[in-house]
This record gives sequence, structure tokens and C-alpha cells, in this order.
Amino acid sequence: MSATVSMLRSAPRTAIRSYSSSSQPQRKVAILGAAGGIGQPLSLLMKLNPLVTSLSLYDIAGTPGVAADVSHVNTLAQVSGFAGEEQLGKALEGSDLVIIPAGVPRKPGMTRDDLFNINAGIVKSLSAAIAKFCPNALVNMISNPVNSTVPIAAEMLKKAGTFDEKKLFGVTMLDVVRAKTFYAGKADVEASEVDVPVVGGHAGITILPLFSQVTLKSKALSDEEIKALTKRTQDGGTEVVEAKAGKGSATLSMAYAGAIFADACLKGLNGVPDVVECSFVQSSVTELPFFASKVRLGKNGVEEVLGLGPLSDREKQGLKSLIPELKASIEKGIKFAKES
Repeated sequence: MSATVSMLRSAPRTAIRSYSSSSQPQRKVAILGAAGGIGQPLSLLMKLNPLVTSLSLYDIAGTPGVAADVSHVNTLAQVSGFAGEEQLGKALEGSDLVIIPAGVPRKPGMTRDDLFNINAGIVKSLSAAIAKFCPNALVNMISNPVNSTVPIAAEMLKKAGTFDEKKLFGVTMLDVVRAKTFYAGKADVEASEVDVPVVGGHAGITILPLFSQVTLKSKALSDEEIKALTKRTQDGGTEVVEAKAGKGSATLSMAYAGAIFADACLKGLNGVPDVVECSFVQSSVTELPFFASKVRLGKNGVEEVLGLGPLSDREKQGLKSLIPELKASIEKGIKFAKES
């Protein structure tokens, strides 16, 4: 059983018995978009996390009800709900970690441009508020398209003079979760024991799972099987959108992945050594200014951006192919933030 899964399963008991003392750092987590499809299950999962002492839930509407509901769960975190722009500052003040699942989900037939046109403005205004009310917080960006929203947030924080490249993360953990699950199913191994780095970006072909570096191998998979696993990982979001037949996107699995990555960030802040996860961050691993790869987390956020390691020929080609599309998405976000 993975440490994170174990944490989630045992959180209520652990939080009550072991985390009520002052020995643990006081950590405030704010979720922006807490009343949405990702935000609600994410709020519940963060309430279960024993490292969270204060949970601040914000959305444009509906948050008081979500906060009241989640607050009844018998764990350590104290829950507050905030609704409307006028309460955003209060929601953010004193936050150590801000998670942003705000915005609209992808629907069948919706292009990335459609998604960008709506969510870019939301991310822009929320980033400006973070710069004003909690400039030292770690920021976990879930709002899609992550390949563009992270650069938007970076530019907004730069405008405010508060940008710290160590504190801004694009959450690509769902790609990792999918790669682990899909590989485990094909290789007939325990999914919680598998680790598969996923690099690049967080959309389509920019998602590059490095199956050649999988940590637990029981049987060799063929090149065709690896090709199919790569494609399924890249198209995982579409798989869920189509299965829900226009009634939603990947909300539950995204909430789970978001909770895992948030937990890793909190452990890093608390000084737990050797916390390494994949994330879309400012990077010099490639020629692009932002790139997803393994990141070592620490007390200030990013301690070290790790390299890609040895790649198979297929992965080298995948890396070459993703660069132009990822570059265009990054530039689109930067342009939006600068011009608007």
C-alpha cells in the first residue's frame, strides 16, 4: 500500500489522536473553486489530510454549503467557507498552500481554445489575488489548460513583484496516476507499488509517460503495448469525458491526484526528506521555460528540478514531437497575461 493511500485511509483516526498537539506546524490550505466538480471531492480529501490545520474553501457561490458539509468530518482541520469576490482576500490570507481547480471543465466537442478563453481570465484574477493576500504561498494549479495557465499565473505574479519559481506548480499528477494504473493493469502488478515518471506537459501529445523507467516490472511489455499505454495515458481525459456523455469530466480522479500532490507539498514544507513528484514548473531541463519532470520538494517549494534520465528511442521521439505544441501553449499563456 502506498504511503499516500495509507494516509488517506487512516487520516480520521490519525488526525484525532496524533495531530492535535502543537508539535505539528500549523498549515492553512485554500481551495479556489471548492464548490465545483473537482473542488468538492478535493475539499473532502484535504479535510482528511492530518497535515492540514485550517481549510479555507472559496468559490463564486455555493461554498458555505460545501464548507458546512465537509466541516462535520471528524478530523483536525478547521473549515471555513467563502463566497464571492469580496471574500477572496479573507479566504487567502495566511495560506501556506493554495490549490486552484477553478474554472469550467472540458465538455465533448470543446476545443482547447474554448477552454482557454474561459479559464485564462479566471486564473489571471485569482493569481493577482494570491500575489496580494498570500504572496509566499505555494500554488498548485489544476485549472486547465495547465500548459497555459501556469505561465499566466507566473506572469501575473511577476507583475506584482512576488513571483518565486520555487512556489508555482502545474499539477500533472493525474497523468502519473493514470500511467501507474494503466501499466499495472497490463503488467499484472499492484498499481500502488508502481512508479512511472510522466514528463512534458498536461495535454494530449505533450504528456509523455516514461514507461522505460517504471520501478516495478513483472513482465516485459511489447513495443506495441507500450505505444498503446502511452496513447491511453495521453487520452485519459477524453476517455472520461466521453464515458460521462457530456455530463462531466475527470473530477474524482483529478481530486485524488490533486490531494496526493498537495500532500507531497505539505510534507516538503514540513521538512520531510526526499519527497519527489512530477510537476509542471519553471525549468531548464529543456529549451522551454516550463516543463513537467520529477521535482524534489522542500521547505521552500521546489528544492531541485530533476533531469529526464535515460530515454528509450520511442520516448526520445515523443519528446521531440511534444516540444512545438507545448511551446505554443506556453507562449499563448504568456501573451494573454501580458496583453490583457
